[in-house]
Amino acid sequence: MKFRSTPRADNSTTEEVSASGVLPFPRQPEDDPEEETTLIKTVGWISAGLGAVALGLFIGRELRQRYQFNRRTPYDFYAHSGDEQDVDFGLGI
Repeated sequence: MKFRSTPRADNSTTEEVSASGVLPFPRQPEDDPEEETTLIKTVGWISAGLGAVALGLFIGRELRQRYQFNRRTPYDFYAHSGDEQDVDFGLGI
């Protein structure tokens, strides 16, 4: 399919352009690179926050274990010293 850019009455210059050619569309707002950088920044901040939470949980667990280890009593050296279940075996009953 062909079309002319000027009316047929003026035969001096006619330009034939294919209808299936590439048309110059304006840029769409979705092609904006600013949106991509915002998404990348958001994902970066979320991953940094999760990393900080994981580091805080790990350090807190280590500090609590050291605190509990330093607060031992002499009875903690015996077997089953911290068990809260009843032990019925090995008592000669």
